[in-house]
Amino acid sequence: MPDRFSGIVRSDSFQSGTCRFSLHLKESASILRNCLTTALMLGMACCAAAVPAAEPLPTKKVLTLAAAKEMAAAAEKHAAENKWNVCISIVDDSGALIYFQRMDGTQVASVAISQGKAETAARFKRPTKALEEAVMMGRTVVLALPGVVPVEGGLPIVVDGNVIGAIGVSGVKSTEDAQVGQAGIDALTKLIEKK
Repeated sequence: MPDRFSGIVRSDSFQSGTCRFSLHLKESASILRNCLTTALMLGMACCAAAVPAAEPLPTKKVLTLAAAKEMAAAAEKHAAENKWNVCISIVDDSGALIYFQRMDGTQVASVAISQGKAETAARFKRPTKALEEAVMMGRTVVLALPGVVPVEGGLPIVVDGNVIGAIGVSGVKSTEDAQVGQAGIDALTKLIEKK
């Protein structure tokens, strides 16, 4: 028999006559649970419809060793045609070295300088000439930036509007270093256009 509190059934009341009341409570609880589950699912569906679907990860072009070798070969050819001895460094978009070569007779200092130019062009996403010009215009604070080599001869490698690496050249005049680097980039452009 029900206690004075509505809906509470005493343990001794589960006999034949009061069993129906207990079943009605179980059915009511089941119906209530189903309604709540349905409402929750509808709410989640509405929220899911309101939030745009997450885009998949973008496809990122990367500079391969084979492409870096092609670039270096073209840069070396241009340097050799002009009788310039240079170091050629090619890095990925983070500035990590992918390929390096030092032509015979190139000064030892150009090893680090070419790598520094390439790293700077990749990390700052601009030719090192832009940083050199900034210093020449009085922005000497550029010299305090970490890892910067503000000397012409470092060029970013841009594919589909994204910097995927850089080439750095050292060994002759800075303007000539830049010409050698540009020859490497031109070779990559031709390689991409073939595909």
